[in-house]
Amino acid sequence: MFKKILIANRGEIAVRIIRTCREMGIKTVSVYSEIDEDSIHVHMADESICIGPSKSQKSYLNINNIISAAITTGAEAIHPGYGFLSESSSLAKACDENGINFIGPKKEHMEVMGNKSMARKTMIDAGVPVVPGSKEATNDAKKGLQIALEVGFPLMVKASSGGGGRGMRIVYNKEEFEGKFNMAKSESEISFNDDSMYIERFVENPRHIEFQILGDKHGNIVHLGERDCSLQRRNQKVLEEAPCSVMSDELRKKMGDTAILAARSVGYESVGTIEFLLDKDDNFYFIEMNTRIQVEHPITEEIVELDLIEEQIRVAFGEKLKFTQEDVKINGHAIECRINAEDPEKNFRPSPGTIEGYFAPGGYGVRVDSHIYNDYTIPPTYDSMIGKIIAWGKNREEAINRMKRALDEMVILGVKTNIEFQKSILNNERFLKNNIDTSFIEKEIFDQKK
Repeated sequence: MFKKILIANRGEIAVRIIRTCREMGIKTVSVYSEIDEDSIHVHMADESICIGPSKSQKSYLNINNIISAAITTGAEAIHPGYGFLSESSSLAKACDENGINFIGPKKEHMEVMGNKSMARKTMIDAGVPVVPGSKEATNDAKKGLQIALEVGFPLMVKASSGGGGRGMRIVYNKEEFEGKFNMAKSESEISFNDDSMYIERFVENPRHIEFQILGDKHGNIVHLGERDCSLQRRNQKVLEEAPCSVMSDELRKKMGDTAILAARSVGYESVGTIEFLLDKDDNFYFIEMNTRIQVEHPITEEIVELDLIEEQIRVAFGEKLKFTQEDVKINGHAIECRINAEDPEKNFRPSPGTIEGYFAPGGYGVRVDSHIYNDYTIPPTYDSMIGKIIAWGKNREEAINRMKRALDEMVILGVKTNIEFQKSILNNERFLKNNIDTSFIEKEIFDQKK
């Protein structure tokens, strides 16, 4: 097994990885920017090294500095976490060139599956159902409009290299196409240094379902069930559940088999997710693959009783999976609420600042993944997520009640948070009846406040 791993990330995911490494007897190296000097991941690791100033382009996105840190500290492997360089084939390539193990898929997998237009073409060739749309990407609005007229409205304009809801726009008619296309294109260029876009039919009011995939270097691939990630705001996930309670065993098998087919079509290794849209008639369509660990991975861990970070490290080292698809059993129901330092009353404006009081919930079936502590100063530089509460129950009702209790217990003073907003979701009648889709928050929560 690896003796030392460098974690090319920050915040709660860096803490999460350090904990698993410690349990596995692996030494860890934390990297940090100048503004993150007092972040808890810096102090939890066996070693830490500053890799640049606060701007992520000069620190957490600086491949040369990260590789240098790994070489300087003698780290054998780099774990990229999620976000930042987690889906960067350039980092994977740099690791290969410097004899460092990249804890993730091969760079070729990221190049194919990380690019939405290439992934789409690959899935079509593999016989995986996809949403009708363009076969190739374009950065030209006029050419895009020609494609749009063939696809039909409403439609989605999406960044080829996108993720996290960035570089995406819904377009309802040809008159608004060019403006929204160019907005999404500009956002994509800033966020991903890639202005190529692709176009697909907009499936109205679907559920967003993702299947957790795990593959080793010996050709073994399994799925670990699905997560319902339908509750989103501006295409960014807010609350996730596992499993999807409206899914029959027959549909789960069909979608799971398709997810494995998708991963097998590229010989995928490591953890990853195959994401689908599921319509009201149980038709499902591939939309993208995330070639990394997901923010919401803990709810899968809770229902299948596996440490996904440990499994990811083991397959990166070359170990075979110790279980088959038949061994995977789903136990109970889990919900994750993302806790963000933001003000829902002011259009979710980020709320950086110093935490003046902090109390984390606990008790049976409750887990908190976070990097904050009393007197910690949340920087204005990075994503506003400061933690996640995960609640497990024997069934969906018990998981909801446990999450309500956990949110009531949680105290964060000194900054604004979305805790009350999460409560409003959990107390909503439509949510309680599991009558949800990707438009739920916009229509049910926001419309009620107007």
